[in-house]
Amino acid sequence: MPVPLAPIAATAARYGAIALAGYVIARQMERGRVDQRAEDAMDELPEGLTGHHARDRQQWNMAGRVRRVVRLGENGPGFEIDASLLGRIRVRRV
Repeated sequence: MPVPLAPIAATAARYGAIALAGYVIARQMERGRVDQRAEDAMDELPEGLTGHHARDRQQWNMAGRVRRVVRLGENGPGFEIDASLLGRIRVRRV
């Protein structure tokens, strides 16, 4: 029984294109540095989403944090997800 290669080739081409795009993006990204002050600020964030409007500075500050532990199976290996977000929107009349 012959194996139809068209569906396999289309899927391989699709995944190859995705892998190539990921490789190109990874090569073009600049290597960042770790700012310890930012790391400490994110570690001190409370869990949840907060926002603050500072009228005198004409800006909104927002922060958010989510921490979860995910286990693979009842007694399987687990890992912790800790996602933090710091943001600022400043509007000034020029």
